[in-house]
Amino acid sequence: MNEKYMVFGYVRVSTDNQLENYSIEEQIDRLTAYCKSKDWELIKIYTDGGFSGGNTNRPALRQMLDDIKNVAIDAVIVYKLDRLSRSQKDTLMLIEDELLSNNVDFISINENFDTSTPFGRAMIGILSVFAQLEKDQITERFTMGRIGRGKAGFFHGGGNSPYGYDYVNGELLVNEFEALQIKEVYDLFIAGKSMNAITKIMRGKYENRNWTATAVRNALKNSIYIGKVQFKGMEYDGRHIPIIAPERFKEVQRLLYSQERETRKNTSQKAPFRGGYLLSSLIYCSRCGARYSANHGYYKCYSRSKSSRKFVTNPNCKNDNWNIQELDTLVVDAIRELMENKEMILQLTTCTKPDKEYLIDTKKINARMESINKQLSKIIDLYQVGTLPMEILTSKVELLVQEKNILLERLNREEDKTESISNFIDTLSTFETRFNIFDLDAKRMLVATLIERIEIEGSNVKIKWRL
Repeated sequence: MNEKYMVFGYVRVSTDNQLENYSIEEQIDRLTAYCKSKDWELIKIYTDGGFSGGNTNRPALRQMLDDIKNVAIDAVIVYKLDRLSRSQKDTLMLIEDELLSNNVDFISINENFDTSTPFGRAMIGILSVFAQLEKDQITERFTMGRIGRGKAGFFHGGGNSPYGYDYVNGELLVNEFEALQIKEVYDLFIAGKSMNAITKIMRGKYENRNWTATAVRNALKNSIYIGKVQFKGMEYDGRHIPIIAPERFKEVQRLLYSQERETRKNTSQKAPFRGGYLLSSLIYCSRCGARYSANHGYYKCYSRSKSSRKFVTNPNCKNDNWNIQELDTLVVDAIRELMENKEMILQLTTCTKPDKEYLIDTKKINARMESINKQLSKIIDLYQVGTLPMEILTSKVELLVQEKNILLERLNREEDKTESISNFIDTLSTFETRFNIFDLDAKRMLVATLIERIEIEGSNVKIKWRL
């Protein structure tokens, strides 16, 4: 009964020591004094110097968690809760999954509680919420300057400048020889060349760079070449000179972002859905769900043709075969009919969701999110002065965070929907003017940009447009 209370201590400072109000030495002194006053035995102190509390990838922390499983101790003690973690999720995981599950309590001197008491266990979840809010506020302040640079048009990649540019004194300057190659990649892609074909051509002509399919794809997707810079998911007008015209870049994106192009990527020529036919990879069987393949003049359900066993979903499927030329003509005619039917286009772009959700007021959503941020800041102030009960503060925080997440989701859906509609209409225009002059590869990409899938049900054909 006279056995001493055995504890581990844990101390941490981040990489930015100027932001810390307490050094490693001061934390150790406080832990030592506290244990001495309680007559506890402080077996060992684990120290992480220069590690962020935003994640658990810290050597001393990981070592302590391993030792807990092998050494019989009663508790882990820290000077302050955020020394363990600044992440709400990580805090709860460490205490509940790593400590309490091994019958080890957690004690924080500064907050004056421990998990050996019911009140202390309840306080863990509450305080971790505010540790997360504090971390988010610090991160927000830290990034404001970089966001300002982004808005001013400065590139954030430092010495890792994109191919086609040199990074000199904080500015992107066009490298004429490299820019020539970027332009050629765009020309080849618009001409209908595949990623692998472009890669082979570029390797054969230019020895200064090891061109790969990934490098080609990245070049085609990078808006830096039309004079844009990106930071934290936002795009701004850059200060540098563009290499590619915006109209040309937009045309490439319409061809690039299609299901066929995504499935093809770096696959070899023998890939099952990379046939030399207009509708390859787009046709599905409505009866068994398998894809259709093209062979011997017909599009055939894989389950019925059994040409590749791994793509068979129902060996008893008897869905109809379709003459390749007939189905190609039917689909092309359907696209042309859509181009001429403005009313049908309007229906497709405005009635795909009930109650016209796409018409949400983004200004109101942004205003409400700003209001939520202000309310969260006020709640932190109320917590610090202790004017409201903890359970009320927690309830308010949870409701506000939940509402903010819902608003962000709606805002993202609205942006995606608007861009999708714009791309679809632009692609229809491209189809009207260029389909007949494109080669087969370019035609296939153009069709796949408009059509998500074609479903065969006997003699019936259903087209699902990419909206």
